[in-house]
Amino acid sequence: MSLPIIFCIDDDPQVLRAITRDLKNKYRDSYKILSTTIIKEGLDSLLELKNKGETIAMYISDQRMPEMDGIAFLEAAMKYYPDAKRVLLTAYSDTDAAIKAINTVQLDYYLVKPWDPPEEKLYPIIDGLLDDWLNTYRPDFKGIKVIGYQYSQQSHEIKDFLAGNLVPYQWFDIKAEEVCNQLLTLNGLTTKDIPVVIFEDGSNLIKPSIIEIADKIGLNPKVKNEVYDVVIIGAGPAGLAAGVYGASEGLKTLLIERRAPGGQAGTSSRIENYLGFPTGLSGAELTRRAMTQATRLGTEFLSPQSVKAIEQKDGYKKILLTDGDCVDTRSVVITTGVDYRKLDTKGVADFTGAGIYYGAAMTEAAACKDKEVYVVGGGNSAGQAAMYLSKFAKNVYILVRKEDLTSTMSAYLIDQIKGTSNIHIHGKTEIVEAMGSDKLEQLVITDVDSDVLETRVAGALYIFIGAKPFTDWIPPDIIKDAKGFLETGRELKNYDSYKKIWKQVRDPYLLETSCPGIFAAGDVRAGAMNRVASAVGEGSMAISFVHKYLAEVK
Repeated sequence: MSLPIIFCIDDDPQVLRAITRDLKNKYRDSYKILSTTIIKEGLDSLLELKNKGETIAMYISDQRMPEMDGIAFLEAAMKYYPDAKRVLLTAYSDTDAAIKAINTVQLDYYLVKPWDPPEEKLYPIIDGLLDDWLNTYRPDFKGIKVIGYQYSQQSHEIKDFLAGNLVPYQWFDIKAEEVCNQLLTLNGLTTKDIPVVIFEDGSNLIKPSIIEIADKIGLNPKVKNEVYDVVIIGAGPAGLAAGVYGASEGLKTLLIERRAPGGQAGTSSRIENYLGFPTGLSGAELTRRAMTQATRLGTEFLSPQSVKAIEQKDGYKKILLTDGDCVDTRSVVITTGVDYRKLDTKGVADFTGAGIYYGAAMTEAAACKDKEVYVVGGGNSAGQAAMYLSKFAKNVYILVRKEDLTSTMSAYLIDQIKGTSNIHIHGKTEIVEAMGSDKLEQLVITDVDSDVLETRVAGALYIFIGAKPFTDWIPPDIIKDAKGFLETGRELKNYDSYKKIWKQVRDPYLLETSCPGIFAAGDVRAGAMNRVASAVGEGSMAISFVHKYLAEVK
């Protein structure tokens, strides 16, 4: 944690050097001493320090300066750090200035120059003021700050992107946090500019795109003009496992992710049935460990970047990115996973990101404190979300079309839900309409058997109603089943188009698609088990087939 700051200003360099020297001699281990002789430089630095999350414990200002007197400087400085102690320096007793300072800036002490010896005339005064300041001091957050409206789609996307990429940030809701308006005003901004992202270096972006944020925080490296042995598209559990095994086995490996690593598993608040973690772990923790491991072994990452097409030329695969760049590779592993299916119900689209969310339980859970929250879906993702939300919400209601959860959810989760007093299961129930003004406020639900309608107050709705594969961008020569999942291995022979597309003497490998050298693993593959452990297994297995393929084409 950074040290709090004692900020000194005096237009006389000799006096400034003396006060800075004496302060450093006594307080250098506990406080950072900053000083300047220039008023504008001082005020500009205060804005930068505020945006960075630094803390000023005390101002020490000379009274008689040509650009601005000490009282005026302290009055301006208070806008940045109103709780900092305020000390005024003068070369002689100036009663009028002292009275004015006390009335104008609530001056804490009036110090007459010179202060020799400091052990008697300086340190006892500063000690007392700093002790008093420490009693109420609370460290400011050092990191990215996001200022926005809680029920804004763009604000939600920014928070979800940062959380998904394990980037710490502090959220400020413009309607709930007084400090929001202060930060906006100090930066010369208004509520029309939100969402605003303030970075650790003190700079800010107004209504930024995800790509702009990624560029700023170093998450979006440029494509290298190199040929890779294998490019993995999608950084869910399968893609991360393929990255770990590809790099560890000597392949030049690139992993491309369109949003954030971890996939759907990465958003899970608790995974309790993954081998080797008897007390469970969060999806974020699993993702962090896997990313660290893959990076250490040599996997390169490109994120956030989306692939729009794969072409074949001269025995190589050309991966075309949406920004116009191209990546050359000898083989490809597609691990793009699945997207949450959309709930096609009246009003849902209107409030998506404004009280209605697909996944994102961990990102928005804090905003559900003491509210009535609804979860639609009966799978493990829905159960894990309900358990996590129950820590914040007044009540959590799980709505499912079936009578109960027994056929769709793991037994351990059902037992946990039954033991949680504020989670309630409503079987044979559907949502008919979502209603509200600028955010979700009510849900109209119906009993499937009786068709009886009921309108309920709703603070949030989380939707987990199954998933569809993310394969719309896949070229037509890669065979998909009727639901859009990628077919691999022996199953390809069941399609009439197989013989027209597959021209190799050998049969496709187990995880190979209808295009030689392009493999599929994890939830995007037809017949996948839809479990984290199986996705990890398939990702690692895909690399073994990559080796076989590369041996053929040498």
